[in-house]
Amino acid sequence: MTVQTMRERLTVPVLGILGLTGGAAAVAYGFKPDSIAHTPDFSLLLGQPAVLQAHVLAAITAFTLGVAMFASRKGARFHRAAGWVWVILMAVVAGSSLAITAINPGHFSLIHLLSALTLLTLPLAVIAARRHRVADHRRRMTGLFLGGMIFAGAFTFLPGRLMWMIFFR
Repeated sequence: MTVQTMRERLTVPVLGILGLTGGAAAVAYGFKPDSIAHTPDFSLLLGQPAVLQAHVLAAITAFTLGVAMFASRKGARFHRAAGWVWVILMAVVAGSSLAITAINPGHFSLIHLLSALTLLTLPLAVIAARRHRVADHRRRMTGLFLGGMIFAGAFTFLPGRLMWMIFFR
C-alpha cells in the first residue's frame, strides 16, 4: 500500500475521531443542542484587540481558500495563485497567534509550538513546490491544513472560548 493510499484511507477515520472527541468535550463542558439555533454574534469579535480580529479573519479566509484549493485541479493557474495567497494568510494566522496569550497572559502555550512549526513549514512547502517535489509539497501543505486549520481551529470552538461564544452562546 502506498503512502498516498494509506493517507486517503486514514483521513476520514481521523477526522471522525477528531469530531467525536470535540463533540465529547463539548458535552463535557456543558454544550446544549438548543444553543446552536441562533445567529452568530460577531459583535463579540469586534470588541477584541486588532491582532485577534486579524487572526480570526485570516484564519477564516485561509480555511475557506484551503477547502477551495483541495477541490481544485492541482497545478492549475487558480491553485498556484491561490496557493500564494494561502501561504500569506497562514503566515498571518501563525504570526498573529504569537501575540495572542489570553490563556496564559504574557506567556506562550503549547499551541504556540504549532504556530512556530507552521512558520517553519510554510517556506519548506513553497520550496518543494518550486522544485517540483510534488509529494513533499502535498504532504507539507496537507499537514499544515489539517494541523493548523482543523486541529488548532477545533480548540477555538471549545466551550468558553471566543469562537464558542460567537457561534453557540
